[in-house]
Amino acid sequence: MDTTRPAVAAALTAMGAVGAGDRDAWLACYAPEAVLHDPVGGSPLDPDGTGLRGTAALERFWELTVAANEVRFEIAAVHPAGDEAAVVASVSVRFPTGGSAAYDGVFVYRTGGDGRIVSLRAYWDLQAVLSALGA
Repeated sequence: MDTTRPAVAAALTAMGAVGAGDRDAWLACYAPEAVLHDPVGGSPLDPDGTGLRGTAALERFWELTVAANEVRFEIAAVHPAGDEAAVVASVSVRFPTGGSAAYDGVFVYRTGGDGRIVSLRAYWDLQAVLSALGA
């Protein structure tokens, strides 16, 4: 895997920061104007599906979806192209209640000229995860 490609390096750093529970390192991966679609198509945090925009929205996303949980990525493949990298991964989440969820996804990261993430488009089945959680 060519980690010298900016999008690959940013994607792996961001995923590593999530796994480590390191909010500041994760936020540092993103440009101030970054747009997060996690998942693409909308969610309770992004009901209109237009994406979460900017640092304040990313901070809120972290606090509501990552902070209290243990999140792990098992990366199966990374496909870089231009200023983007598509990461194929399995995700497992353990909640403080003892519950858990697991899903497979494709995560497309795009970086700007400074190597920070300007866009993340995450493709995974939100409804399947919510159903597994009884929501």
